[in-house]
Amino acid sequence: MKKNARSLAAMMIAGGIACAAPASAADDVVIVYDASGSMWGQIDGVSKIEIARDVLAGLVDEWDAGTNLGLVAYGHRSQGDCTDIETLISPAPLDRASFIDTVNGIRPVGKTPISASVQHAADLLSYRDNSATVILISDGVETCNADPCALAAQLAKQGVKFTAHVVGFDLEDAAHASLSCIAENTGGVFVPAGNAAELHDALDQVQSAMELKPVMPEPEPELPEVGISGPASVTTGAAFDVTWSGSVHPQDFITIVPMGAKEGESGAYIRVRDMTEGTLIAPAEIGLYELRYVLNEGRRTLATATIEVIEAEVGIAGPANVTTGAAFDVTWSGSVHPQDFITIVPMGAKEGESGAYIRVRDMTEGVLTAPAEIGLYELRYVLNEGRRTLATAAIEVVEAEVGIAGPHNVMTGAAFDVTWSGSVHPQDFITIVPMGTKEGESGAYIRVRDMTEGTLTAPAEIGLYELRYVLNEGRRTLATAAIEVVSASITLSGPTTVREGTPVAIGWSQSVNVNDFITIVTAGAAEGSAGDYIRVRSATEGELAAPDGPGLYEIRYVLEEGKKTLASATLEVVHADAPLDDGAGLSVPKSAAPGETITVTWTGESDSADQRIALARSEQPDFSWISVQSVTAEKSMELTMPDEAGLYEVRFLDVAGRQVLGRAIVDVK
Repeated sequence: MKKNARSLAAMMIAGGIACAAPASAADDVVIVYDASGSMWGQIDGVSKIEIARDVLAGLVDEWDAGTNLGLVAYGHRSQGDCTDIETLISPAPLDRASFIDTVNGIRPVGKTPISASVQHAADLLSYRDNSATVILISDGVETCNADPCALAAQLAKQGVKFTAHVVGFDLEDAAHASLSCIAENTGGVFVPAGNAAELHDALDQVQSAMELKPVMPEPEPELPEVGISGPASVTTGAAFDVTWSGSVHPQDFITIVPMGAKEGESGAYIRVRDMTEGTLIAPAEIGLYELRYVLNEGRRTLATATIEVIEAEVGIAGPANVTTGAAFDVTWSGSVHPQDFITIVPMGAKEGESGAYIRVRDMTEGVLTAPAEIGLYELRYVLNEGRRTLATAAIEVVEAEVGIAGPHNVMTGAAFDVTWSGSVHPQDFITIVPMGTKEGESGAYIRVRDMTEGTLTAPAEIGLYELRYVLNEGRRTLATAAIEVVSASITLSGPTTVREGTPVAIGWSQSVNVNDFITIVTAGAAEGSAGDYIRVRSATEGELAAPDGPGLYEIRYVLEEGKKTLASATLEVVHADAPLDDGAGLSVPKSAAPGETITVTWTGESDSADQRIALARSEQPDFSWISVQSVTAEKSMELTMPDEAGLYEVRFLDVAGRQVLGRAIVDVK
């Protein structure tokens, strides 16, 4: 967990600033700016890169005109590149507008080469020949297989007077040591910051550490009388009000320290700004403390007030036992601070450890999720300040009794029903995976919610599978049922030859899943390809338009799950005016004048008692026409063309058998 950045900053700076090497007016300073991809992370709904831009704008507004400033950025041009380091501004007198424009133009994308970037900045400052100061602002640790601690020690040893100050922005606790060593090994300061205000304060602290100490002390100006007051006592970790009067400078601060702490030490603090009151957080340990008004310049205490930190009376309660992964109620009394939290940890876990947790806010009850592993645990009320446990309650996590059932087998891609009993948590889920799949893996799934049954979709590949009831907490499987996925048998029916752009009537023997589809693709097209398509739904027939362009095609039945083809049939697409024949041997002229009489002949016939020659518009349905005549034994007849120009079709119809045995286009023009 992240510690309170204000408290950390105060504790670490207390010793750090006092011994940090100040930059002289002649020293050049380079800011090393983190533009790695993690800077798109958000704090309170605002990205860290936006926060950093705003705070740096404030920094340059207050920058000493006598100190040259440069800018080096890393991770701003390419992903996964440990050499993505660039000097954006060489050390020079500050051009505020240009500097801010440059910072605002940086877009985070890459890795975090901290060591190489600090070395780059040191070389830019000619650190072997000149005093050099680097300010590193980073929200992450080294990701390019280098040791920044060792590098810092080397630069300090080789340089004339090399100093690195480090601001750790939104860092986890474990990451502090890997960045603070850079400052410690070079005589600089390390300041953690958790949000925009703390980042601003952190850079204030760094600037203060860099301020030039005068060679000859100047007479101190007369200071106004300053007063400070707060409550006589406060409980550990609680927020409390403090007031002051006669403030000297907006950067002065109010802090709380143990009674008798050395001058210059500080704990939790707030800047006075233009205010006369504010809120501090009491330390986690009981005892006598002092409220101090401290000058930012020189860290001199101008006013104090005594305050006692006393133990908070807090209680916590929950059930004696709960099933693995289940949501359960917990209550507490005597909450200290809204950011304190309730957590569940293994019995005997070290102080400061935490598992699933909820903030107390302004509540006295809430809901936690039990761990996935059975055993003895503790509910803990933990102070946010100092991570100290104020109250505990024992709780046992026991195994949940859950059952799951489904069909013994199911067709590939089919939707099927599954049932379960004894659900633990609404976010638990039911999934289907190959038999023997590792714990924690999942395939198609549904959340259990408040249900006891649902529908899954079978995988596209045949084989033995498992239905699993999986805890959302810890991804542990509580129940399984075997299921076999078998191949579906589908047959397609339809014409073998059609004209381009004409309707194609297609039939299929059965539907596997309502979202499967029928499509027409080029013959030999890759698996998963699709052209125009129709969903099968619950039907067994449908219609698609033939593709534009003659050629060989395939009609395919495709599973929605996995886009696997279950059946296919060859389809030839011919030109729009090409004759189509299925045994009739129909022959007509290719063109005729409006009203002209043409001769139609044929060579074949069927056993049907009702065979006719029909004249129709080319787009008319097969068994509708403009005129029609029964066939004759002479196998020849005359037809009169319509007076209107256009494409017409002569058809040989087997009316009794509902078949078109031949068709040919006549262009009337």
